[in-house]
Amino acid sequence: MTQPLRLGIAGLGTVGTGVVKILRQKANLLSARCGRPVVITAVSARSKDKDRGVSLEGYAWEDDPVALAQRADVDVFVELMGGSEGPAKDATEAAIAAGKDVVTANKALLALHGQALAEAAEEAGHVIRFEAAVAGGIPVIKSLTEGLAGNEITRVMGVMNGTCNYILTRMEDAGLPYEEVFAEADALGYLEADPNLDVGGIDAGHKLSLLSAIAFGTKVDFEGVELEGIQKLSIEDIRTAARLGYRIKLLGVAQMTGRGLEQRMSPCLVPVNSPLGQLEGGTNMVVLEGDAVGQIVLRGAGAGEGPTASAVLSDVIEIARGSRISTFGQPAAGLEKARPARAAAPAPFYLRMTLTDKPGAMAKIATVLGESGISIDRMRQTRHDSAHAPVVIVTHKTSRDSLDTALSGFAATGVVESDPVAIRIETV
Repeated sequence: MTQPLRLGIAGLGTVGTGVVKILRQKANLLSARCGRPVVITAVSARSKDKDRGVSLEGYAWEDDPVALAQRADVDVFVELMGGSEGPAKDATEAAIAAGKDVVTANKALLALHGQALAEAAEEAGHVIRFEAAVAGGIPVIKSLTEGLAGNEITRVMGVMNGTCNYILTRMEDAGLPYEEVFAEADALGYLEADPNLDVGGIDAGHKLSLLSAIAFGTKVDFEGVELEGIQKLSIEDIRTAARLGYRIKLLGVAQMTGRGLEQRMSPCLVPVNSPLGQLEGGTNMVVLEGDAVGQIVLRGAGAGEGPTASAVLSDVIEIARGSRISTFGQPAAGLEKARPARAAAPAPFYLRMTLTDKPGAMAKIATVLGESGISIDRMRQTRHDSAHAPVVIVTHKTSRDSLDTALSGFAATGVVESDPVAIRIETV
């Protein structure tokens, strides 16, 4: 009988228990698809006695994930603990040093240390697979490294944080302010322990940096991602966007330009009738554009026990079948860091600000825009009291540099009462 592939699983939270359940329930199906049995030999987690709703009978227990990673009866170390440092990093390094393949769902670890880990693994003849680290159950990593390997990728774009998409669609559907929906999401357990990882765009930025590395054949560069979260968005922004024919999404965009690699994760307005504009709730969507294939749209559950465990098992099956793809689609030792570039392509922008309600205030704003080389497409003043005048402006296409010049100039007019909100209107 063919030797089984033996797994050591570190981390028995939602995803880890989901993996155990699938392996217990579908052992025969997985064995048939792999050509060999896939079994769990040992596990590790913070608490041995916690009721996880699944039996761990027959698995050896290790309190220390590093010890688990070094066990002689483990072929593949499955890291599902999370965190860019500490036990996750230590145990992954130990697994590579001990001659193990690694499967992980840890986007933060790979975004910050992926290059070094990939080089170490590949030098030792082993692999790191991480389908579950980006967009949950959506097979976007395999799409880039396998299905679209014959393409030059021109752009990667997507909604990659279900919590932010839930918050924005909930605000729109229920007409609720950001603070109220944020509290609701927190109560439902949708937010990370550090909520800024979600609403600040950091979690999605980690994912975008990984996709960029694969798509454009570069070293992972999370520091090169321009990050802007959704905290400044108001219900009025969402309502106004809808009246203009748009919806607001926390959108990641990466593309290689003549100036370098552009990576940005920020709120954008997208057409309401586009695939991204129709995305609801906690669902994720990734759009891949290649020179030969055109545009590919991948949509599905971006988190949760089943979808993420499904992605973990896809990597395990790949290893069981003998596939040995380089971590980022090309040998890690040959990757170079791309020159970071800010968004250079001109685009229309949505601007919202509150002005002092006095004669000439709007004229001063228009003057600053004109001096910055920006023309106004549409403008409206919303309902206001006698002292404050909320204003919304949609510009014609302009560069981000010109917009930044205008935003700096607004402060000198003396008529802007709060920091303006500026949102790019993205072509999708």
